[in-house]
Amino acid sequence: MAAAAAAGTAAAAAYASLKLHITPEKFYVEACDDGADDVLAIDRVSTEVTLTVKKDVPPSAVTRPIYGILGTIRLVAGTYLIVITKKKKVGEIFSHAIWKATDFDILSYKKTMLHLTDIQLQDNKVFLSMLSHVLSVDGFYFSTTYDLTHTLQRLANTSPEFQEMSLLERADPRFVWNGHLLREFAAQPEIHRFATPVMHGFITMHSCSINGKCFDWLLVSRRSCFRAGVRYYVRGIDSEGHAANFVETEQIVHYKGSKASFVQTRGSIPFFWSQRPNLKYKPKPQISKSVNHMDGFQRHFDSQIISYGKQMIVNLVNQKGSEKPLEQTFAKMVNSMANGMVRYIAFDFHKECSRMRWDRLQILMDQLAEQQDEFSYFLVDSDGKIVTQQEGIFRSNCMDCLDRTNVIQSLLARRSLQAQLQRLGVLHVGQRIEEQADFEKIYKNAWADNANACAKQYAGTGALKTDYTRTGKRTQWGLIMDGWNSLIRYYKNNFSDGFRQDAIDLFLGNYSVDEVEPASPLHVKKDWKFLALPIIMVVAFSMCIICLLMAGDTWTETLAYVLFWGSASFGTFAIILYNGKDFVDAPKLVQKEKMD
Repeated sequence: MAAAAAAGTAAAAAYASLKLHITPEKFYVEACDDGADDVLAIDRVSTEVTLTVKKDVPPSAVTRPIYGILGTIRLVAGTYLIVITKKKKVGEIFSHAIWKATDFDILSYKKTMLHLTDIQLQDNKVFLSMLSHVLSVDGFYFSTTYDLTHTLQRLANTSPEFQEMSLLERADPRFVWNGHLLREFAAQPEIHRFATPVMHGFITMHSCSINGKCFDWLLVSRRSCFRAGVRYYVRGIDSEGHAANFVETEQIVHYKGSKASFVQTRGSIPFFWSQRPNLKYKPKPQISKSVNHMDGFQRHFDSQIISYGKQMIVNLVNQKGSEKPLEQTFAKMVNSMANGMVRYIAFDFHKECSRMRWDRLQILMDQLAEQQDEFSYFLVDSDGKIVTQQEGIFRSNCMDCLDRTNVIQSLLARRSLQAQLQRLGVLHVGQRIEEQADFEKIYKNAWADNANACAKQYAGTGALKTDYTRTGKRTQWGLIMDGWNSLIRYYKNNFSDGFRQDAIDLFLGNYSVDEVEPASPLHVKKDWKFLALPIIMVVAFSMCIICLLMAGDTWTETLAYVLFWGSASFGTFAIILYNGKDFVDAPKLVQKEKMD
């Protein structure tokens, strides 16, 4: 098992040092690692990918360093190569360097765009801007020697054959965000060392000290690329049982060769429901009435049990108002499934913690304590011997699986860490993590940063309630920042999320560009009311203000004008709100209604 616990071997490693040589006919990617002579030759006309050697690279080629190949994608103008051009070192996991990709380049195979019509040129430009948008969202991580997509426990329970596989072959497909872009590389095992699997999410690493004992503490969140998307356009599950906004979060401790890990998951409520934006601040969730929910629900938990063992569902949604039917349906379906491996607890976070009573979260922690002790955590000693395995997992959710969920996950992770550090001898008997001021600050800030990263990737803004995660208490300034972030979320969710969803669907291969497609889905004709009604509303409102400022001869005349224009602006606004779904920025590439 000690050998299996190692995450990377020389055979499995991808090339760490690369040079890109560009000629009019070909892209050459040269491996510059010690002793390497391999060169990847990509024909810019036939798109054929072959292996050659350094002496075949023409001296006339334009050369630049790159840090990885993200993959290839077909757009209207033909195929594009996406490469990593900048990286930043995050730290090391067991002596393996972990990098964040911070800049990318999208290179066209075609040398000219003269073969395209004006409309095709415009479409190609939009598709390129979609790719650039996805790549601009912070949180792409990779390693050329370590398998970032698997937990320590999964890596420790693998076969020697698994260890010999390339990083691309052995990676968990749920967490490889460039899996679609690397599909042609995957088909050719001889070029796997040029392929860099990239995960999306959050990683932070800290060297910490308690009682003079130094240990490494890491937090890794892996976002699933299945049913990925933005807040209101991707909810619930798909027919395969993949949940929206599914994130696996692993907390790792490394002390004197011993390694401990605690894993949790978050994911949307796993049945078929939607919450389309419609200009209202909080659209009403709709549970689908036309599908069999149990099929997808069962699939979801079957796969979760295979991956993680027993499931403890922690449902944090409101138990009144528009969220109540979701809580009731979830509880009913868990009972109907009658699977002894799946348990359920509901905790109305907002009701219990209203009026700043955040100490009441201890009620939930006390309810979960026995279950957490039963699940335990993964621990391997310095000899590579497995001491304990994590037997089950907490699957937390709220509506977005962001703000409330992250608070609860941080509390569960702290309780596990307390037990791990005591067992490893870092904490003395009776000592509490909360009393270690320096470490507590690192811990709280890391979990708040994790919340922000997950929220930006799904909702478009930083997380709410991070003042509690950072300080342990709710503050007035935190409430003001939550209000500001909520306003930004409202704007993005209604007026820019369609583009964001399209960008993700294009990047992940949920939509493929057809070069000969006669009608582009990007050109959707808007109904007349889409333009006319907002103009009428603005004109009417402006006239109402002008009438107030420039009074008529009599007050009755002024009042009549104000009432007329005020009624016109209010009436138009009411019509716009009633037809809210027609006025929001909706996805164009994949019909989400069909996917739901």
